[in-house]
Amino acid sequence: MKISIHQLTKNYRKFRALDSISLHIPGGMFGLLGPNGAGKTTLLRILTTLLAPTSGQVRIGEFDVVQNPRAVRERLGYLPQDFGFYRNLTAFEMLDYIGAMKNVPARLRKDQVLKTLTEVNLLEEARRKVGTFSGGMRQRLGIAQALLGNPELIVVDEPTAGLDPEERIRFRNLLSRLAQDRTVLLSTHIVADIEASCIGLAVLNQGKLVFSGTPEVLIDQAKGAVWQVDVPVDAWPKLEVKYPVLSSRMLNRHIQARLLASHSPFTGAQPIEPGLEDGYMAVIKSTLVQKEIHYE
Repeated sequence: MKISIHQLTKNYRKFRALDSISLHIPGGMFGLLGPNGAGKTTLLRILTTLLAPTSGQVRIGEFDVVQNPRAVRERLGYLPQDFGFYRNLTAFEMLDYIGAMKNVPARLRKDQVLKTLTEVNLLEEARRKVGTFSGGMRQRLGIAQALLGNPELIVVDEPTAGLDPEERIRFRNLLSRLAQDRTVLLSTHIVADIEASCIGLAVLNQGKLVFSGTPEVLIDQAKGAVWQVDVPVDAWPKLEVKYPVLSSRMLNRHIQARLLASHSPFTGAQPIEPGLEDGYMAVIKSTLVQKEIHYE
């Protein structure tokens, strides 16, 4: 299911959370990246008809989210950042209840609940109370409720936050599998989640769309701008202030670091090939520098 966003703006009184966003999402697995406070959750709440835009247009498939919210909801599965669980219900009971709220017919509901539990690898836990589930199991149950009704679009907001590495990998693989025959929109500030699963992505920063394209094109934003340096500990503070630091570690009383710089920061710095996180940071830091120049 395609998503078309045109000149979308959202104001909260004097604060502009989204500023003239235009974006096309063709389908499959699509990532939405950005730091905390970038406007990702506001955008998702508009897409899921929970929040009205100040101006602009959003169409999901053939439906306008403002003019036809009910039609959008009938085709949507949503896992918000904070999803409430009924701790004293079993997994089956909870999904059966949510299925009833989604108007899944009673004659079909049991089979659909069992099917979704199977898809998220929780069938063996169907009679277990949700309050005993691990964080990863609760996230999978959250996806299960989003799958009820066989939606064409699944929207998930920060789904791997707080999960251990094994659960994160399992969860990403599940989303990738679901995206084979529907659209999955994944919002996160964790670059690795996008890198492992998305064919397209957009980057928001301070309410503005600062990048849209493929992971490969985002990596190219840092081409020729990532350097590895090895400096004494006492020289580190000045370097850290002058250049954006991507990573650093202590090594034999020296600090080895990866920096962003348009040219070699000093003699001995080694150019290295960028990754997706480097491209993301290059885009974010570029917009921050532009903003600082604008206000001087």
